Amino acid sequence: MLSAMADRTRRGPRGTFRAWRARRPFWGGLLLALGGGEILLTEKASLKVVMHIGMQGLAGYLLPGLMALLGLLLLFNPAQRLFYSITGVLLSLGTWLTSNLGGFFIGLLLGVVGSCLAFGWLPDQEPRTGRRKRRRRARALAAREAEGTTA
Repeated sequence: MLSAMADRTRRGPRGTFRAWRARRPFWGGLLLALGGGEILLTEKASLKVVMHIGMQGLAGYLLPGLMALLGLLLLFNPAQRLFYSITGVLLSLGTWLTSNLGGFFIGLLLGVVGSCLAFGWLPDQEPRTGRRKRRRRARALAAREAEGTTA
């Protein structure tokens, strides 16, 4: 317990963020959330007009809002990544019809790529080691082999 706390303080905020990011489909969730946000920002109709039009107009705001929500859920609840990613790709494809051709293709592509990245992500089976630690191990192994051959 104490060594874990000491390791966390030794890593600093950047190392802590890297460790957090490594345990979840970070890029997939981020791209899905950005895709939903981009589509929401490209909507031209005001909410008053959308409510007057009905469900078809409301879907233009509902689908990208759900995309952004699913992207955040991928970041903060990675255990359900398969469900979130499949739902995210379906919502992304649905924005083709409801939201300015999926936010002029940009939001649609961000959502589909992010959902595919999240679907294909697998948690690490082995603990991560940094580049410096791997180099130190390789040098130590090389030094041991060199000592073994000279002796």
